[in-house]
Amino acid sequence: MSLWMANFIKMNGEYLLKALPFLLKSVKILLYMAKNHFLWENNRSNMGSFIKGLGFYVPENVVKNEDFLKYMDTTDEWIQERTGIKERRYATRHKESTVSLAAEAAKKAIADAGIQASDIDFIIFATLSPDYFFPGCGVLLQRELGITGTECGALDVRNQCSGFIYALSVAHQFSSSGMYRNILVVGAEVHSMGLDYTTRGRNVSVIFGDGAGAAIVQPSSEAGQGILATCMHSNGTHAEELAFINPGCHGGRYGDIEKYGYLDEKEYGGTFLTQKMLDDALIYPNMNGQLVFKHAVQKMPEAIMEVLNKAGYKPSDLKMLIPHQANLRIAAFVQHTLRLNDSQVYNNIQKYGNTTAASIPIALTEAYQQGLFSSGDLVCMTAFGSGFTWGAVLMRWV
Repeated sequence: MSLWMANFIKMNGEYLLKALPFLLKSVKILLYMAKNHFLWENNRSNMGSFIKGLGFYVPENVVKNEDFLKYMDTTDEWIQERTGIKERRYATRHKESTVSLAAEAAKKAIADAGIQASDIDFIIFATLSPDYFFPGCGVLLQRELGITGTECGALDVRNQCSGFIYALSVAHQFSSSGMYRNILVVGAEVHSMGLDYTTRGRNVSVIFGDGAGAAIVQPSSEAGQGILATCMHSNGTHAEELAFINPGCHGGRYGDIEKYGYLDEKEYGGTFLTQKMLDDALIYPNMNGQLVFKHAVQKMPEAIMEVLNKAGYKPSDLKMLIPHQANLRIAAFVQHTLRLNDSQVYNNIQKYGNTTAASIPIALTEAYQQGLFSSGDLVCMTAFGSGFTWGAVLMRWV
């Protein structure tokens, strides 16, 4: 040992002895962290996700088919025969919105999961009827829940009827990776503020209702439990056949410049909303019902079979199928195609109408609350909608 080193130890030995316990403790902490990181990396491939809590909310205002008679040429029989709908819920004007409905559903899901709102570390919000063009509903919901201080991320999903399927699929990936522990997934809609309540618009207006559903997604390390498989698909060939085109920022790029009344003498502006759009009622959603039906009854069974095949199951293994509540005839066709009995398929479109991104979480929550499935049961959800987009999620309920 050099003379310099001997002198250093002699002079600083007392300090080194005092620091030794702290050094040992630091080494112990580092070893503990390294061990946990190794275990997490080793188990990450086996991680999945599951729904820990559910909740839904629908407005108090019940609108029956007969209530439309004073606005348009229709009948209760005509609506039920084509859609299966008897009534739907409408938000209270000037008091409720897509975000406020979502907040009520989210509060119930949070309570059901046994967590606090402040535990939410990511929000995924699916809707076609946002409160604002921008910002998205995710940040507005964060504010509504009083958790802006957490500064958690918020993602908005614009996949219309299949929005909740897409949102849940994304949440599954985030949760399975260990990135987030409590993901709030919401599907919410207020259609009633933007429909055409005349005979001209009856094919669309009588179908839709307002509501919201929510789920808390958490990571799971139990193999064969929770979300087992997902699939997401799209085909934009018929994008305009189920669409809300105006007002918008397309500026006539897809044609129909004269139809929409664009004023070419203006160098800037004059394209988002024109007087002709207002005069000719071109500011409402449109739908080619027959084309949508034709594709939905093909793609929904395909998506269901895809997730079943991925997980090694067949339709008869299902305890419950929750289809998007678009039309009772579509759900019946899917049920017939897969040879499922009535007890295996849940529908509530009769009392809520088509609530688009909210329909699946509302139906899932209601079916669960009614005890129609429980822990260990195989549950599948599927949707098809505007875009066209479609998909499915298969779960072993925890």
